[in-house]
Amino acid sequence: MKLLENPNLDAIGNALTIETGDCKISGRLESYSCKMAGNDKRLFKMLSQENGHTPDDLQALSPPQTQSQLSLSPRGGVSPQAVGLYGTGSGEETHGPLCHTCSRKMIFYLISTLNASFNPDYDFSDAKSHEFSREPSLDWTVNAVDSNMFSTAGEVYATQIRPKLWAAVNDEISPNECEIYSYNPDLESDPFGEEGVLWSFNYFFYNKKLKRILFFACRARSQTAAVGADSGIGRDFDMMLDEEISDDDDDVDDDVDEDNGMYVDDAYRYERVTPLMY
Repeated sequence: MKLLENPNLDAIGNALTIETGDCKISGRLESYSCKMAGNDKRLFKMLSQENGHTPDDLQALSPPQTQSQLSLSPRGGVSPQAVGLYGTGSGEETHGPLCHTCSRKMIFYLISTLNASFNPDYDFSDAKSHEFSREPSLDWTVNAVDSNMFSTAGEVYATQIRPKLWAAVNDEISPNECEIYSYNPDLESDPFGEEGVLWSFNYFFYNKKLKRILFFACRARSQTAAVGADSGIGRDFDMMLDEEISDDDDDVDDDVDEDNGMYVDDAYRYERVTPLMY
């Protein structure tokens, strides 16, 4: 998988670093070509041919979690019936199979995207198909994101980030033409599964025609709950963020989003985390 450079997506990803009250939101929005590189070819051969399987063999996915997440959205987030950029509010697309399948090749694309995004801190090569889901529709995915983000960031998200976020997604991947998947691992395997995390999501917008995947991951973390955590990951991350901001103070004009005046930083992209345990 090759990361496709896109300054607009980088700016949105940086704008998703938000502190509000005792919570901190961190996110990333990255576009990847499905063209295989050297390591990808080896992983593809391993995943697609193990135990006599072929790349077209179907694998069972877990039922989509978007609907249950919306019904239990924290802090009274926006309702899933709210009309958004893509939403109709009719609920017509909410009915479908309780479980989907996809090819082993598709599982390979999802795993390779995770590896490319979180490299070298995580290795997802052993992830299984049941850790992924196919989302019911674009409307539900948009509303799930909006519900989580609005519940924590409120008007900052609604007025300053949301319009640019979904416009950027639309320009990059044409989401109405996409299959949408999510990664829902257990706590131990989740790259966002550290102390104090209130919610997190990992969405993949796969456009077969463009041969491209847009990866959108985000988390909200309670800084109060994380104080005194044994892992120390949150404190290390915050210290790294503070150091980078301090280093850039003399050149702050280069790090300000001209449209909304929000401070932009790249610290999230370089977060260090503990290795996966399998």
